[in-house]
Amino acid sequence: MPETSRRKQRSFWVELPILLLVAVIVAVLVRTFLVQTFYIPSGSMETTLLINDRVLVNKMIYRFREPRRGEVVVFVPPKQWDAGPAKDDYIKRVVAVGGDKVICCDSSGRITINGRVLQEDYLYEDDVPSSQPFDVSVPPGRLFVLGDHRSSSADSRFHTDHADGTIPVDAVVGRAFVIFWPFSHVGTLSVPKGYEAIPAPSGG
Repeated sequence: MPETSRRKQRSFWVELPILLLVAVIVAVLVRTFLVQTFYIPSGSMETTLLINDRVLVNKMIYRFREPRRGEVVVFVPPKQWDAGPAKDDYIKRVVAVGGDKVICCDSSGRITINGRVLQEDYLYEDDVPSSQPFDVSVPPGRLFVLGDHRSSSADSRFHTDHADGTIPVDAVVGRAFVIFWPFSHVGTLSVPKGYEAIPAPSGG
């Protein structure tokens, strides 16, 4: 083997561990600060998200702004939610933000936010907006979150004895923005149109 070829081969084996180390560091940095994958373990967000779906979570977006109504977020549940020893992250939809008045239900069984009916076309088939009434004024810096499969979701409605069921914005890991697995269910997680009609809180 020519000397030049031997040098190139040695150089490759010397550089390979460095390249692998750099790749691992980049992967760790991306997962820590930018994007994380999240596995859907339950049916609480059906049929928007199905059991065993995998989503990508943007971990940077809320460094620049707070979560908005209608966005699907991953968060660390408050200890008062009795999430169990593993305390896995939860995934729910933000229904109301700081300053909002969220009530269920009106005479037609619908949720209202700041006096306006929330049209929820994404709810699980035959589910009602809530079988449990609530009337919550969301404090600043907190969120009221619900699953899309209301009859199968342990969400803000069931924890109103602590902070009216709201969670702190600081507990949010990031926004789930795309389903990437399985291929049969790939798609983006956009904000439903029903939230466009919700007015800002009075005085805000």
